[in-house]
Parts: sequence; C-alpha cells; structure tokens
Amino acid sequence: MIRAFIAVEIAAQTVRQIAAVVADLKPRIPGIRWIPPTNFHFTLKFLGDIEENKIEPIAQALELALHPFPRFTINAKGLGVFPDLKRPRILWVALEGKGLAALASKVETVLESLGFAPEKREFQPHLTVGRWRQFDRSSRKFGEELERWKGHEFGESTVAEVIFFQSELKREGATYQPLKVVALAK
Repeated sequence: MIRAFIAVEIAAQTVRQIAAVVADLKPRIPGIRWIPPTNFHFTLKFLGDIEENKIEPIAQALELALHPFPRFTINAKGLGVFPDLKRPRILWVALEGKGLAALASKVETVLESLGFAPEKREFQPHLTVGRWRQFDRSSRKFGEELERWKGHEFGESTVAEVIFFQSELKREGATYQPLKVVALAK
C-alpha cells in the first residue's frame, strides 16, 4: 500500500512570497506545525492508502482525461483558516482561478469511475501552510493578524500539469514523490 494524492504545484516565486509571510508569522502564531515550503501544493484529490496495483490504472485514467484540459493561471491571495477563527485547525492561502473548479471536477469524475468516493466538502481551493496542534491565542488578536494579510497578493502560477504523488510520512515530515505527471494542453 502507498499513500497518494493528486495535486498541482505552485510557481517557485509564489512559494517564496508565501514562505516570507510564513516566516513573519511564525513568532506571532504559536502552536502551529508549519508546512515546509517545498511541500506547498494544491491538492485536487487526496486518495489515502491505495494498493500498488492501482497506480497504473489511475495514471492512465488521469492521462486520458486531463491531457486535453487547457492550461490556466491561478492566483494565491490572502490567508484564512478552517473551520473558523474560534477553533482553527488549518491555516491556508486562498487560490483563485477560472479553471480550478473545472479541473477539480474532472479529477473527481475520473477517480470516482475508479471507485474513489467523491469529496463531500464544498470546493474551496487553498494551499495549506500550517496546522494547529492546539490553539492558545485569543481569536480577536489572531483575527487581526489574519485581517492584515486578507488581501495580500502572493503571486500567480500557471497550471500546466497535474501530478499524481506518493506521500511518505516520516518523523521529520512528509516527503512527496511523483508517480505520474500529466501535461495539460497548450
């Protein structure tokens, strides 16, 4: 069994800008396990543990369905939290782009045909930058910090490919290895 997900990588310049803001936030927001910038990506679909004999059928189905999908641009803008300010669990950067919902829907349809359950949560494209172990700060003060970065533009990225990743959980954090890269249409 391997742990796997389907994702889009973010442009290096955008990652650097997000990492700079994260470095600024680290001393002011305690209790977060920060995601290393090398692991920043937009997850289209988390597959969880899959059998290794499923890798090739998934890769082929993604190639067939996504190769004709047109490339597009996304923007990383602002910070937010899931589920809410009173009990935050995830700190994220919002992602905007006209092709995002259509791409996520296409990936969902492909994987549903292979037996993966559809996502039940509402589609909210984001890039996870940190996870709380425990939240020990007044929500008002934290809310002010989030408000400071609400409209901040981190940069744009061209979505030119979709990557089928294997995720290995290690003591020092997760590492990701591409299993299949599907180029989108030019």
